[in-house]
Amino acid sequence: MRTTTGRGLQPNVLGTFDTIVMAVAGSAPAYSLAATTAVLFGAVGLAGPAALLYCAIPMLGIVLAYARLGRIDVNAGAGYSWVGRTLHPFLGFLSGWALVVSATVFMVAGSLPAGALTLSLVDPDLADNTPLAAAVGAGWFLVMLLVVLGGARLTVRAQLIMSGVEMLILLAFVLAALLHRGHATAFDWSWFGFGHFDGPAGFASGALIAAFYYWGWDVTSNLSEETRDSRRTAGLAALVGVGVVFLVFEAFTVAVNVLLTSGQIQSAGANVLAVLGQEIWPGVGGKLLVVAVLLSTVATLETTLIQVTRSLFAMGRDRTMPAALGSVHRRWNTPWVAIAAVGGAALLMFGAAAAAGSMGRILSDAVSAIGLLIAFYYGLAGIAAVVAYRGMLLNSVRNFLVGGVWPLLGSAFMLWAFVESLGELSTTSRVIGLGGLLVGVVPMLVYWRAGSAYYRPARLDAARALAAAEPFAPSTARARRTDESLATDF
Repeated sequence: MRTTTGRGLQPNVLGTFDTIVMAVAGSAPAYSLAATTAVLFGAVGLAGPAALLYCAIPMLGIVLAYARLGRIDVNAGAGYSWVGRTLHPFLGFLSGWALVVSATVFMVAGSLPAGALTLSLVDPDLADNTPLAAAVGAGWFLVMLLVVLGGARLTVRAQLIMSGVEMLILLAFVLAALLHRGHATAFDWSWFGFGHFDGPAGFASGALIAAFYYWGWDVTSNLSEETRDSRRTAGLAALVGVGVVFLVFEAFTVAVNVLLTSGQIQSAGANVLAVLGQEIWPGVGGKLLVVAVLLSTVATLETTLIQVTRSLFAMGRDRTMPAALGSVHRRWNTPWVAIAAVGGAALLMFGAAAAAGSMGRILSDAVSAIGLLIAFYYGLAGIAAVVAYRGMLLNSVRNFLVGGVWPLLGSAFMLWAFVESLGELSTTSRVIGLGGLLVGVVPMLVYWRAGSAYYRPARLDAARALAAAEPFAPSTARARRTDESLATDF
């Protein structure tokens, strides 16, 4: 069974609770709701709860795929390694590249709202100033860049504070929304059905946006080389994290449908949670939810930086990208060259965003483009899991359903949404998504011709990998019991 632990990144830094926190923070509950609720409403109307539900079911199939693949190949590159070793190295590289592009675009899509929210706490009129919001957002981004550079232990401690406060605020408002007496629209169970979708293309657009809501839980796999007992922990944390954010997303989307009119939702845009907070708790509620969104935005900037830098680190280590990206800082055990490279690219994009105009338009195009890339690399990972475990699928009904049917359906759903939504997206979204993916063909061909060993992979087979690991299980368990290097744990 292959593991890359010990080749640079510091092992056993994160425990089970730490990793669950990272999974929740990666999906960024408050930020996702603020940045995407108006976009989702514009695409599917009152069917937002249905889009989130029907995307959650196949998304769990992808979570299961990641969990099973992580048991047999611990790698900071996650899907980049798994897809390359099961399907084809070219597909594996493009899978990793899709994550790199989506995460880099998110540096702007996440930092702009962070800047705008910070300004709104000082003076609401300043929040619509895109260049100023970009400057303040860049400041937040640089702070998170330094935290990620400082190592996984510092990262998780920052997350415990930010995500803890965020979730307490969100829980308080879920309870307050349940007790709120006024409403703009009566609750209707049809919001969870198919009746409000405008045909298959409309459903696909809603699914693509919903995929963006959930995106980020897979940071647990990118942290696997730094996690204690990661073969079990990474998958468990991802399952728990997706379950938590699903409940939060559904509760707030229903609350928005009930308490706000369509005009309020569309005019609020990325400020929809602030408007909802004012409706629930006039005077104070809006400010509190703005604080929750700000914390969530900054927290998910951190987890996204981890994903992209660990992916680039794995690529540099495999010589499918410049080898310097695989360098690790001697003191902090972090891929400092990859972090610096992402920082430089993101700062250039901040300059472009500052000159681009409407923040709402930037966010809408970025969310759709990122959703396209997410659907691509999640879909490939689902197929990879089925291929890796193909020799074990008929061993039991559970193996067949959990290891075969569910991941394969999740993969089919993601790839269908990818293809079906192409006709519905704006030209800008398609250029960012497909253009960014095609750019990856250049380094792929360059390093393939240079002879990178990644393009001559040892095939990933679960039956052989698990059989080879069995004799070593007791010593591994003893090592886990004696390890004292965790930041926190259950």
